[in-house]
Amino acid sequence: MAGVTGIGSGIDIDSIVASMVAAERAPKETQLATLEKKTTTQITAVGALKGAISDFQTALGALNKPELFQARSATSSKSDLVGVTATTTAGAGSYQLEVKSLASSSKVALAAIPNTAEAPARFTSGTFEVSLGVPGIPPAPNTKESFSVTIDENNNTLAGVRDAINTAGKDMGVSATIVTDEYGSRLVLSSGKTGAGRDITVTATGADEPGLIGLSALNFDGTSGTGKDARVLTSAQSAELYVDGLKVISETNKVDGAIEGVTLDLKAKTVANEPLTIAVAEDKAGVKKHIQSFVDSYNKLIGVINAQTKVTAVGDDKAPLTGALVGDATARTLLNTIRNELVNVQGDGALRALTDIGITTQKDGALAIDSAKLDKAMASNFGELSGLFTGDKGLASRLDAKLKPYTETGGILEQRNKAMTETITKIDDQKEALTRRITSLQERLYKQFNAMDLLVGQLSNTSSSLLASLENLPWAANNSKK
Repeated sequence: MAGVTGIGSGIDIDSIVASMVAAERAPKETQLATLEKKTTTQITAVGALKGAISDFQTALGALNKPELFQARSATSSKSDLVGVTATTTAGAGSYQLEVKSLASSSKVALAAIPNTAEAPARFTSGTFEVSLGVPGIPPAPNTKESFSVTIDENNNTLAGVRDAINTAGKDMGVSATIVTDEYGSRLVLSSGKTGAGRDITVTATGADEPGLIGLSALNFDGTSGTGKDARVLTSAQSAELYVDGLKVISETNKVDGAIEGVTLDLKAKTVANEPLTIAVAEDKAGVKKHIQSFVDSYNKLIGVINAQTKVTAVGDDKAPLTGALVGDATARTLLNTIRNELVNVQGDGALRALTDIGITTQKDGALAIDSAKLDKAMASNFGELSGLFTGDKGLASRLDAKLKPYTETGGILEQRNKAMTETITKIDDQKEALTRRITSLQERLYKQFNAMDLLVGQLSNTSSSLLASLENLPWAANNSKK
């Protein structure tokens, strides 16, 4: 509506209307902005609170596992030679370990064949069979794994045979490559399976064909030759180790069962008469780590609640800074509920509350761990520690039960967030309504002021016309001559 106005009256209508509109808009606009800022801040605060509760629940869930307190730590005095892991079934103890030999897989080089780029070797058609294991050889007598490939004019080169082996032998862990030495080109076959008796043999059969190399030239019965003959590069063998002097044979370098609940990862042989030590014990360090995580996540939650519910003075002449949830009943109730559970005493054993393991509450509500007292409690009453945290009556379950109403779907915090989101939506609606009302007011004011301006202009014109007419009357003219 703004434009060329006030011509008739000389009044600055644009400025007057703008001032009146601003005066009408400002109070409601300020009210909505204040409410929007407060609500948005509260939404952020509730989100931070929900995230902190979720982190605390995660720590509680990790602590509420009986198997955590049954876990075993296993160490090797020479981890570069033997790695070790232990399950909950492992018994605590110390073991002397010697590794005499590692398990290995079979690798063979077949007979050398004349083969060049100009004159590539070509074989007769037939069947090429690769086997792992020779019947009658321990540890698996009378067993043999094998696969066959068909050789014809489409794959009768060394490269063709190699590709056929790699395709057919994939599931059995057998691969092939071509190596060229002083005697010619050879197919080198490798197996991924370790253990004595799993050596590679090859049976190749095919009819004679003029100008082609007989496929049987690639036969290998496991006997290592010299010169251009096939040879063994690596023999398949089992690992041999001694646990406290007791001999153990393993087909792989991952040894399970030699020590109950313990897995040994053999990496290298030990020096003769210099055994290493495998130690298995209760995993107290792992338990302590989870207890620390519980304390840290609780302190994070308390920190969020304190930050959002405190009032901070900033000076005598300035208003204090208030947290987004100051006076909020939800935050206060949550805090009181958690604190009540933390001091609740359960059971009749030596460990009935957090204070018994050196965890105490500080002035700001955070928890602190007396590491020495915790270590002492774990050393003397480790078996009771599980009962303090786990099970239906354990601290972790009780705390989680108190927290669930706040974080579950449709819970307290979700309902709070939903209500505040609806408030933001209503604020947006009120902003739109305010804009419509102010636009209507502005249009009405312009119409009224323009009508007034038009009327003043008309009256001014009438006045000027009347004065002119009066001046032209005879008596007015005679008077002017005197």
